[in-house]
Amino acid sequence: MAMSCQINHVTLVVDDLDAARAFYEREFGFAPIPAFNLDFPAQFYRINDTQQLHITEWSNDRPSFRGHLCLQVDDFNALFWRMRELGAIDAAPWGRVRRLPDGAMQMFIRDPANNLIEISCRPDAQIDESIFADELAESGTSVYVSQREDSRGLRGEDATLYHGGSLP
Repeated sequence: MAMSCQINHVTLVVDDLDAARAFYEREFGFAPIPAFNLDFPAQFYRINDTQQLHITEWSNDRPSFRGHLCLQVDDFNALFWRMRELGAIDAAPWGRVRRLPDGAMQMFIRDPANNLIEISCRPDAQIDESIFADELAESGTSVYVSQREDSRGLRGEDATLYHGGSLP
C-alpha cells in the first residue's frame, strides 16, 4: 500500500481570481509562483518549501459551509484584528474564536469567494488576552459542540493540531 507523505497543495475555487489574488497576497503574504499553462484562470502560491495553495476561477462552483483548509500563522493576534476589521470572521460553521484544549488558537474566516479558512497558531504562541473580551471570541478552552451526540471516530485527551516532526 502507498503511504501519504504530506499534503502537496490544496485548490480553492473562486469566482473572481483578481479579488482572491489580492486577498491572499495582501492578508497572508503569499508569493505567487507560475502555474502550468492551463486554459482557465489560475494562480499558484508557495506556502513553504513543500506546500502550495492553488486558486482557480470557476463561476459555477459553490463553496462549502463547513469544509475548510487550515493555515497556521505566525501572528494570530494581528490576523484576528485584521480579519475583524474586514468583517471576515465567520462563527456560524464552527463557533467563535477560541483556544483549543491543546493551547492552539482557532478562528474561521471567509475569503472573497466565501471559502472557509481556519486560522491557527502553535500552542505556545503569545496571545493578546484582549481578543477574549471581543464578542467574536470565547474565553477558556473549548471545542465546537454540535449537539449531534455522535462521537464516531478516534478521540483522546491528547488530541492536537500540532504533532511536531512526526505523527504518533
